[in-house]
Amino acid sequence: MNKINDVNAYIAEERQQLLKHPLYNKITRVEHLQKFTETHVYAVWDFMSLLKALQIGLTCVEVPWFASQFPTTRYLINEIVLAEESDEYIDGRRLSHFEMYLDAMLGIGADTRSILMLLEDLKAKKELKEAIDNLSIDRRVKDFLDFTFSTIEEGKLHKIASAFTFGREDLIPDMFTSILKGIQGGAPAVDLSKLLYYFERHIELDADEHGPLAMKMILELAGDDEEKWLDIQKTAKEALKKRIAFWDAIEEVIIRENALGNI
Repeated sequence: MNKINDVNAYIAEERQQLLKHPLYNKITRVEHLQKFTETHVYAVWDFMSLLKALQIGLTCVEVPWFASQFPTTRYLINEIVLAEESDEYIDGRRLSHFEMYLDAMLGIGADTRSILMLLEDLKAKKELKEAIDNLSIDRRVKDFLDFTFSTIEEGKLHKIASAFTFGREDLIPDMFTSILKGIQGGAPAVDLSKLLYYFERHIELDADEHGPLAMKMILELAGDDEEKWLDIQKTAKEALKKRIAFWDAIEEVIIRENALGNI
């Protein structure tokens, strides 16, 4: 695990920036939470794209079937896909975490139109870059998405795995769920139970199951290849820098809307 420790040391500063980002303390009312989710939903969605890119590269999703060259890693990624794409929701349904998030957004009155329009454009075969460029969102959010999909397009599995593993949703600390519970207690008319379920479930899976599985995947993909380990470090750091800018963008939206008296 020394190589993993080296990666963690290389990205320690960026991780601390994210875990202690001032954005979290800006979220004190439901209206702030609405603004947060309206941007954060793009990270929930593109995380699923990283996951599917790994599944495509590490397992066989073609007919006729043949065994992929990564016996251990194909098991690991299929385990993660099962939960991320078909987890049990608070009401007993089987949904992807993205679908859970959208439902939770609707429950708190957040606007889902922008992300749904993006998905409709993509289903209509609009070019991905064009669809992202056409979004009415902060440039830093677009840069975050561009980084994800350029990493996927490059097709190097160890880099995709790095962005997936070290830029995960465990970057949202446990304190965030405490903030949500505080808002819930002060806003009896709004039910945050679905959003709380999403974050608690995601944090639980990342800590207990998906995080360790992803680390094993990194170890198998990189092996003793020093060049791959350097790529993993650089990709992880860049992914975290993009996430810091992403968080900055959300924080500025909340500050601006507060100043204008809109929230």
